[in-house]
Amino acid sequence: MLKIVVDAMGADNGVLPIVAGVSRALASKDFEAILVGDEDAIKPLIPKNIANKIEIVHCSDFIKMEETASVATKRKQSSIYIGTELVREGKADAIVSAGHSGATMSLATLKIGRIAGVSRPAICTLMPSITQNPSMILDAGANTDCKPEYLVDFAIMGYEYAKNVMGYANPCVGLLANGEEDCKGNELTKEAFKMLQQYPFFKGNVEGNDIFNGSVDVVVCDGFSGNIVLKAAEGVASSISHILKSEIKSCVWGLLGGLLLKGVFKNLKKKMDYAEYGGAPLLGVNKTVIISHGKSNARAIECAIYQAIRAIESNVCDKIAQAFSNRTDNPAKTIG
Repeated sequence: MLKIVVDAMGADNGVLPIVAGVSRALASKDFEAILVGDEDAIKPLIPKNIANKIEIVHCSDFIKMEETASVATKRKQSSIYIGTELVREGKADAIVSAGHSGATMSLATLKIGRIAGVSRPAICTLMPSITQNPSMILDAGANTDCKPEYLVDFAIMGYEYAKNVMGYANPCVGLLANGEEDCKGNELTKEAFKMLQQYPFFKGNVEGNDIFNGSVDVVVCDGFSGNIVLKAAEGVASSISHILKSEIKSCVWGLLGGLLLKGVFKNLKKKMDYAEYGGAPLLGVNKTVIISHGKSNARAIECAIYQAIRAIESNVCDKIAQAFSNRTDNPAKTIG
């Protein structure tokens, strides 16, 4: 039976959506949940019919969003510290947290440990595309300053996640630059381009619009650029939604058109909704770690748990480790 730790503390909307998301996931998937947090707040929210599938590990401390990630290693009674320790000790298979993302990354790297050969773990975020398959961008914020070899590591990890967890048959990887031509980019991307050319999955340079048009499955960049792209995309999606609602309500014909296209708008909202993607895996550590948005609702937590289960069942951490082991002998062997 899979055991998944869920950090119940530190999210923007409190304990309620965390417990609700866990409850929904337990209703459709077979696993055991370990909720780490304030038992007095958690226990009354757990439905009686699934109480036997949930273990509560009580703690009242958590890392607040306004605190620095560096305090995480000293706060041994905080929810994320305790949750990470449970995974490190083999008492759970994965951890999901909508709390302080910096604290989660820091503790996962220090406690769970990096996969041998991985220079830096990276956040891998799913992005909507015009195809049925979402694209992936990494790093999305873990490493603001990067070396060329870091980007190569991100490409390998992204390829393995796309193939083994997302189920993409032949994932292709692009390097984010300011133009598709081989000569474009800054010093970082130019050097990374030279190194990535030896990998069969590498398509070449891509631009920002390629994240959404389905031309590549994985887009690699430094965490500074990736986080800006992510936040900009969220802002555009929110603005478009607001504009559409305003235009529909502006006149009778707009309301009529809105009714006729209700199903279309519903599907569009679902595709653009961050909650449907659940969270972002932290790739490059020895166990499955899913970082969810601080404002996650119940659906987001539910989907984050599904993502954790898929990662565990696909043995993606082992496959990433194998890819890096192969890489030392021959880069072409990286793709398995």
